[in-house]
Parts: sequence; C-alpha cells; structure tokens
Amino acid sequence: MVRDLRRWGFILFATMFVAALVVRADGAEPAKKKPARKEANPVMQPIQDDANLPRVLLIGDSISIGYTLPVRKLLEGKANVHRVLTNCGPTSKGLAEIDQWLGDKPWDVIHFNWGLHDLKYMGPDGQNLADPQAAGSRQQVPPAEYEANLRQLVQRLKKTGAALVWCATTPVPEGASGRIPEDAAKYNQIAARIMEEHRVAVNDLYAFAKPRLAQIQLPANVHFTSEGSAALAEQVATAITAALAKKRSARSE
Repeated sequence: MVRDLRRWGFILFATMFVAALVVRADGAEPAKKKPARKEANPVMQPIQDDANLPRVLLIGDSISIGYTLPVRKLLEGKANVHRVLTNCGPTSKGLAEIDQWLGDKPWDVIHFNWGLHDLKYMGPDGQNLADPQAAGSRQQVPPAEYEANLRQLVQRLKKTGAALVWCATTPVPEGASGRIPEDAAKYNQIAARIMEEHRVAVNDLYAFAKPRLAQIQLPANVHFTSEGSAALAEQVATAITAALAKKRSARSE
C-alpha cells in the first residue's frame, strides 16, 4: 500500500512538473480576453469647423441627441452644427454648466431646450422616474423654479450675441413612466412667456409632434423612432436656416 501511495505521488508530481514546463515554453498562461471596445457615439464627438461656414450650437436632452446627426446632414455645407457633448438634462444642470458648454468661440445660432428632465418625477431618495402618485415623489425642477432657471439661462445665452431659437419640449405620451402628459404643455407655456418677453424665436416641436405621435414616437416613451428623429430634424434645420438668414440680414443693415 505504501508503495502504491508513493507511485501515485510520483505520478502526480511528474504531471505537475510537465504542466509547468508547458506553461514556461509558451511564455505565460493565456491572457484573459479583453472586453470588446465600445464604439464612440458620433453624436458625442467634437466636429472640425469649416471657417467659411457659420457656427451653430444645439443644446438639449436625449431628444436633441436623436436629431443631431440628421440636422448636421441637412445643413451640410451651410453650417457647422455643434452640440453640447452630453445630455443637457434639467435647467439646474444648465445653470451649473452653461459657461463650459458655450466655450470661448462665437456662435451664430443657438438652438436650445430644457423641460423633459425638469418635469419628470423623482423619488424621496432621488430615484429616477418615480411614480408621480407615490408618496414623496416630486418633480425634479418644479414649475416656479423652472421659470426662474430658464430666465437666467436666456439672459446668459443672449450675451453671446447669437440668434436664439427656443425648441418647445416634445410631448409626453400616455403611459410614459415618471412623467405626466399634461406637464409638457404647462412647462411650454412658461417657456413661451419668457421667449415672448425676450423676443426669442420658437421652434414649436410640441405642436409638430403632437398630432403624429403614433407615427414618430415610441409607445409609452418620450423618445422617438429613428424616422421620428429624422422628422424632428427637418423642423430643427428649417428653424436654424431661418435664424441664420435673419442673422445675415441684421449684419447687412
């Protein structure tokens, strides 16, 4: 029995020794496979300016992220269409980061929006898209605060000397989590008063999208299909083109 144990011990030792030699011969154990590298979102990449074209800046949330590339395509050869390289979220985020977003170069047109993130409901512990009817739920930026924030943001944007275009907040459909459909119209009414006071042009994407939500928006979701984003882009490009023409006209006077 002792001899058998010794024999099996020797076999085990020899097996381990040979395995070690194989590993050394290969140089090392096989390297762990690296996770596939995520491709960068082209929307969130800075663009190179054509010095002969005017500069346009898009400010907005994920709805604007959806229409950025088609707008850029529609205005190719007519304008350098930049966007803020993030989701611009609520007006509170805008106030905190607007100077950084505007940078130090001049803008000819700024097309901007806040609203969907302001009117959404948060839970008592900061839970995103909370049930509006749940105890402790509150809007991220209530209407009165939204109005005060938006007034400050318009004042700051006017200092750039750019032609401004306010983009009305797109509709909230029935069944969308964390939001109440009627709130989009309420927040747009607040914004409309401010834009009228400051004579800021309005691109009414709310009025454009509302009657065709079944064709261009995802079900029970504030976001749009790719075809829907393309449809919004046409409206945005038209509004920007009009603002650029007005800017050129003002310069020639």
